[in-house]
Amino acid sequence: MRIPFLNFEPMHTTIRNEIVNAFKKVYDNNCFVLGLSVKAFEVEFSKYCGTKHCISCGNGLDALSIILRGYDIGEDDEVIVPSNTYIATALAVSYVGAKVVFVESNIKTFNLDVNKIEAAITKKTKAIIAVHLYGRPAETDKIKVICEKYKLKLIEDAAQAHGAVYNGKKVGNLGDAAGFSFYPSKNLGALGDGGAIVTNDSALADKVRAIRNYGSTVKYYNEYKGVNSRLDEMQAEFLRVKLKYLDKWNADRQKSAKLYIERINNTKLILPCINSADESIWHVFTVRAEYRDDLKNYLKNNGIETLIHYPVPIHLQKAYEDLEYKIGDFPVAENISKTVLSLPIWYGMNNKEINYIIDILNKW
Repeated sequence: MRIPFLNFEPMHTTIRNEIVNAFKKVYDNNCFVLGLSVKAFEVEFSKYCGTKHCISCGNGLDALSIILRGYDIGEDDEVIVPSNTYIATALAVSYVGAKVVFVESNIKTFNLDVNKIEAAITKKTKAIIAVHLYGRPAETDKIKVICEKYKLKLIEDAAQAHGAVYNGKKVGNLGDAAGFSFYPSKNLGALGDGGAIVTNDSALADKVRAIRNYGSTVKYYNEYKGVNSRLDEMQAEFLRVKLKYLDKWNADRQKSAKLYIERINNTKLILPCINSADESIWHVFTVRAEYRDDLKNYLKNNGIETLIHYPVPIHLQKAYEDLEYKIGDFPVAENISKTVLSLPIWYGMNNKEINYIIDILNKW
């Protein structure tokens, strides 16, 4: 049996007619940038997240960097980010000229270790970016207490967590502002790039709405040195179609994850830790193994495609060699990078496919 890491076909086959009609709608409207479809999606997505405002933009990286700019975070400032995350989280900080300050992640949750945050705070610290990695919410209640104590902004990197719930609230509504990505592989993915900012901060919303559009609220009148980062009408209309099915698709992933957790019984594998306080939407399902590369090759030989999220921690990437970190500076992140392996999980996986993966894993 051949099982790809990700398969869009079950999802896209179901909504094909709606997507085609969405294309025709935008095509016939002859308005392709910041029109009615974008406005409608922003209203619908803010309602879904439970926030007052949604400001769409070009991608998830832009969403984070625009939030930072909206809070006037820049040169000589510091922003705390997890040691274990995708590089976009750190790049957003670099883009505004601030300094990236890494804090170790929790080996069990892969998210920020809340017990290590305060030691990294200085007089220059302005914000903490809490990443909901792999679709699992970070411990934002505890992080929020720290932010209030030191008067810091709590920014959510929700790029992988559309629809995830923490203590009864959806991510995006847990901090001061959140950045989402609609990259095609996300649980809510466009048919191209896209992103959004959600917030309950009305002053921030007004500012970032201008920043994403050349710093302008009135055409040809520019209040800020903004950027061109706008979700186009076509992608907005596609996302409107998909948003209607997001909870259903997430529930399907959760069902698959439950089967993995209940039936994988190989003691050489460390399964994700489940916490009743969060409701992961399993953007990826990641296990850990001491001999990860052997496991990856074994699964490949049995027709199962996997990915590594992520093979090199940010502090050891060449792009950040200017920070002069070295091997051993963040041992948890380094351990995670050497042991994690993401298994196939996508809407429409059938029991035959899931059971095959479980059976192969249990025989390793």
